[in-house]
Amino acid sequence: MRLNIISVLFPLVFFKYFTDINIEMIQYMDGIGLRWPLPEIKHMLPIGISFYTFMAIGYTIDVYNEEIKAEKNIGILALFISFFPLILSGPIERAKNMIPQFKSLNAIDFNSLSQGLRFILWGYFMKLVVADRIGIYVDTIFINFQQHNGSTIMFASFLYPFQLYTDLGGYSLIAIGVSKVLGISVMHNFNRPFFASSMSEFWRRWHISLISWLTDYLYTPLSFYFRSYKVWGIVIALMITFIISGIWHGAAMTFVVWGLLQGVFLSIEALSNNSKNEIEKKYNLKKRIWYNILGITITFVLFAVSQIFGRSNNLEMAVNILTRIFSTSGALFIGPPSNFIYIIVGLLMVLLKDFADEYYPSKFQLFDNSNKIIRIFSFSLIFITILIIGVFDGGQFIYFQF
Repeated sequence: MRLNIISVLFPLVFFKYFTDINIEMIQYMDGIGLRWPLPEIKHMLPIGISFYTFMAIGYTIDVYNEEIKAEKNIGILALFISFFPLILSGPIERAKNMIPQFKSLNAIDFNSLSQGLRFILWGYFMKLVVADRIGIYVDTIFINFQQHNGSTIMFASFLYPFQLYTDLGGYSLIAIGVSKVLGISVMHNFNRPFFASSMSEFWRRWHISLISWLTDYLYTPLSFYFRSYKVWGIVIALMITFIISGIWHGAAMTFVVWGLLQGVFLSIEALSNNSKNEIEKKYNLKKRIWYNILGITITFVLFAVSQIFGRSNNLEMAVNILTRIFSTSGALFIGPPSNFIYIIVGLLMVLLKDFADEYYPSKFQLFDNSNKIIRIFSFSLIFITILIIGVFDGGQFIYFQF
């Protein structure tokens, strides 16, 4: 198993990390007056390499643990690793879910086709109307953050998590929808994460396929290995898991700090969990609206702050951005009014849908409404909105770089 995992990991390590490590070594050796023997090498990163590498490693471990049998049909195995809707940015699927479906493909039925197209439509809305609109504003601020005051930078920092959500969430829905059209059911990747009232709950709702992969193949074995340290074993496992998660996102110290922050947030929750539960039970806090809103707000702010490191080019930039947020003030930069209005409209539509799905799942249905007129109106509204205010010359999906 170890040999197989190493051979699977080698292309990922080489293509994703070798160039950065090599350049760092060249600069370091130059700094101390020595010559590094390797030349500077730059190459293209194969798109989606992190995602199908994780799927291949998961398959290897599942076979080793006898959770599934080794697939003897090389074509089926190759199809699992390279299933085109998922290959670019996931969701990171499991062999035990996908391979049986590949072996028993049925004719495409109307319900699957209809459901798949609905996912695709909403996915394109999230990407083209919301994510790329927010991206125009956020990129403007982050690229020239020295020119903007703290209020504007803070607003852009709070918008960036929504850009990430609608970008990767939109892609995930498109991938899930295309798979559904082909008769394949794929796991969902997001579950209304901005309604989570704690970081542990947030990470059960955000990028679910990655987090469940890390939980099954990294966190759980680590927490078992460190079980003699009791709750501190959990802390060690959390820190290692999220630092590796940060490194998975990119070979930069900004991502290491990002992972470190997630580990710290979750560790504090783990250490204070018993006391928190006692207080919540004593004062019946979980049933109080203000308490839940407070938890949702704190969770969002913590995640947004950590994403400043994920969005910055280097640690110096992240520190300078945080410094400017707390040291400068002024009016909020709006930019082109039309883009700002479109951001508000698109974001409100996404959040209202999430709010209805979260708290009133059976009362405010649009795409699944039993009334045919409402369904047609909903589809038409989303389709026309995409055509009118969608950004069709925006950038690629953010997670293509990972």
